[in-house]
Amino acid sequence: MAVVEKLTPKKDAVWQTRVDLAAAYQLSAKMGMTEGIDNHFTVRVPGTTDKFFINPKGLHWAEITASDVLMCDYQGNVLEGEHAPPKSGPCIHFPIHKLHPRGGAVFHTHMPWSTAIAATKGGRLEMIHQNAMRFYDDIAYDHEFNGLAMTHDEGERMGAIMKDKSVLFLENHGVITVAESIGEAFDMMYFIERASEVQILAQSTGKPLAICRQPMVEETREVYKNFRINAVRHFEALKRVYLDREGSDYAS
Repeated sequence: MAVVEKLTPKKDAVWQTRVDLAAAYQLSAKMGMTEGIDNHFTVRVPGTTDKFFINPKGLHWAEITASDVLMCDYQGNVLEGEHAPPKSGPCIHFPIHKLHPRGGAVFHTHMPWSTAIAATKGGRLEMIHQNAMRFYDDIAYDHEFNGLAMTHDEGERMGAIMKDKSVLFLENHGVITVAESIGEAFDMMYFIERASEVQILAQSTGKPLAICRQPMVEETREVYKNFRINAVRHFEALKRVYLDREGSDYAS
């Protein structure tokens, strides 16, 4: 297992990917979208098909910097970095990177609101708000909890269920978002959590959910496809407001 010293900043695609991934970790910690030192965000190393960046085991996401991010091969062996990766991270993520047609970035969390839906028997994201409609026909559901992922077989099983969908709800577990870029995967994660929060709050009233009529659901989903650039803009805005202005060292 190769281990090297922390990297020095470089203005290139590989370094920028490290910076953005560290930003995603720190933003998630600030916004309550992670769990302790667990969960994983991964991204394919630019210019490669078999190397991946992942968070190091044991560091809180609020303290991870670009230099802390690990580079691993498909089996989870560390190619660059000072720590070991979380055991289940490569087992879940790397097969999904391989199987998904847009598998550049794979984010997995136990966010409270979306996980609450995953912890509900037959739980699904209902089309009751426009934030939910952006995900219409783009969510897969895994109804078989297989325990902690300790082999790549589990990631392959999840990937086979997910197919080309952008979101996977894992029953009794959490949620996965997949996109081509870090900004898109983070934006997706943010809005799936917001949509889930609205649904849980609406259900807590005890009144029937106001399911939107199907033609409007489909029309709204199509409109959202025209605003893909907003995901990157949102991610950049979050970095400015919550990290840069507060003097975070995420880019170091």
